[in-house]
Amino acid sequence: MLMAVLALWPLQGIAAERTSLVGLVLVYMAGGMPAAWRALVALWKDRVLDIDLLMVVAAIAAAAVGAPFEGAVLLTLFSVSTTLEDRALGRARRAVEALMALRPETALRKSPDGTVAEIPVADLKVNDIFVLRPGARVPTDGVITTGRGALDEANITGESMPVTKQQGAKVFEATVNLDGVLEAFVTKTVEESTVARMIALVTEAQAAKAPSERFSEWFGQRYTIAVLLGAILAFAVFNWLEHDWQEALYRAAVLLVAASPCAIVISVPAAILSALSAAARGGVLFKGGAALETLAVVDTFAFDKTGTLTTGKASVTKVIALDGNEQEFLSLLAGLEANSEHHSGAAIRQEAANRGIQPAQVENVVALPSEGITGDNAGGTLWAGNPRMAARMGAEIVHTSLKTLAEDTQTVIYFGQDSRLLGAVSIADQVRPSSRSGLAALREGGVTKIFMMTGDRQPVALRIGSELGFQPDEIHADMLAEDKVGMVGEFAAKGRVAFVGDGVNDAAALARADVGIAMGAAGSEVALQAADVALLSENMGQLAEAHRLARRTATIIRQNLIFAMGAMAVLVMAGLFFDLPLPLAVIGHEGGTVLVVLNGLRLLRAPRRNGGTKMPDRAGVSAA
Repeated sequence: MLMAVLALWPLQGIAAERTSLVGLVLVYMAGGMPAAWRALVALWKDRVLDIDLLMVVAAIAAAAVGAPFEGAVLLTLFSVSTTLEDRALGRARRAVEALMALRPETALRKSPDGTVAEIPVADLKVNDIFVLRPGARVPTDGVITTGRGALDEANITGESMPVTKQQGAKVFEATVNLDGVLEAFVTKTVEESTVARMIALVTEAQAAKAPSERFSEWFGQRYTIAVLLGAILAFAVFNWLEHDWQEALYRAAVLLVAASPCAIVISVPAAILSALSAAARGGVLFKGGAALETLAVVDTFAFDKTGTLTTGKASVTKVIALDGNEQEFLSLLAGLEANSEHHSGAAIRQEAANRGIQPAQVENVVALPSEGITGDNAGGTLWAGNPRMAARMGAEIVHTSLKTLAEDTQTVIYFGQDSRLLGAVSIADQVRPSSRSGLAALREGGVTKIFMMTGDRQPVALRIGSELGFQPDEIHADMLAEDKVGMVGEFAAKGRVAFVGDGVNDAAALARADVGIAMGAAGSEVALQAADVALLSENMGQLAEAHRLARRTATIIRQNLIFAMGAMAVLVMAGLFFDLPLPLAVIGHEGGTVLVVLNGLRLLRAPRRNGGTKMPDRAGVSAA
């Protein structure tokens, strides 16, 4: 429409003038009515004067002084700019929402009689058995019961290489079975699955404004009022300087456009939203822009050891039964640990299974964080744990073989009944393959203070810490949950601190830290709820990538704000002292707004560094 008006504008004659007038009216209606409606809604509901109002007032002022074409250009470019911003920011949102398209609509459910039927995924219930054929997507979260195969988890955890899984391994919704026929039982319905949780967390994160977002919004609302008052003052000054009222109003309209804070207001959310989307596609979920901004300025990282820096897939290396009956000893111990989520419990159960030992029946099992576990059987109260647990039960560790075992650099689990010590097992944990490179990447990224915390004994902590490059003064052992909270508090008193953990006893420290980071794939639900950031895979390289992305986001926000304020200052000075034409003010204003949005969108293509997990578009996501 604007191009038609432009073509007819130089022509002479009543018909051409009328046609141009009709065209201008249509342009004003098409470009001005939506902006005017948004401005009225904001004024009525939120009691704020926004940028839409500034553009409408400027266009009306241009028409009032005989420059309707300049007003039409303003409204047209403003509409185009708003559309481009919406589409650009929509791309960042759709990059995450596209995960929903990866969710399969049907699943193969296996009935107790062995028949397999295709049903809607929504009909799957907890403990149902589903069948995965090669090339099929996992319908919901579950645990493999039979079969072995490689799964592509890139869309969920960000892990670039297929992961081989077999009986007992977790599978996540929307991941792809590459080979082999697998059977798994449902652990979470589709409404509670990993993808559902990702979408919910990202939606909440986008709704929760970061401090810089809140500031830019606060600034924009108040600055808009200042611009309106400034334009009125400029009109009065130019009129006082003996400009005729039409020229004074035109110059005031130019200043109204030049000083509008569109670029300032949009520069922060454009960067934050893009970063949240890029991180989610790379397997890192931020629960809000505040966590993203805080992570950028963190100078101290504290790590839990077991399940975070180590695999948590420990194995029993030695069994000492004081009465010599290892089979009875392991049967009772495995029964006590039958439902334990602790990594040592899994190792004990696996050792009993390897020996063909059936776990004994144990009731009233209670976990005591940082100490151990208790339960009852016909013989009394069974217990297992560390020396604090033994002391709680009144048992003394006096046997020579147990003292020798305690001197080893492995975790020791003592086991007894009532106040009688029955024996102990030693368990060795392995360093997670990505931990060393992930810690090195953090140090290369400028983090100088990194500490390890664990409830294990000092010799065990020193062995693991030395493998990961920690100095002795950076290793803290024999820590209870409250000890971790206290130390995180000490770090927080000196600067910004992030705590990385995965267990139930890490929840308090995760909540106390400036940024709590949970290992999502292996972590407990309690840890995930307490954390500000969740890593969906067990690749520690994602943490370094998330830290780098947070710092890059902070840099781009600074770039956007400096550019936006600088461009606005130049336009205002040109409007005051160099008679800037309204069309040029419009082009400068709208062009600057689009540029800061595009600069923020660069975060959607965060490059890979330091061997970390890449966070770019992937098949099925980039198409969005």
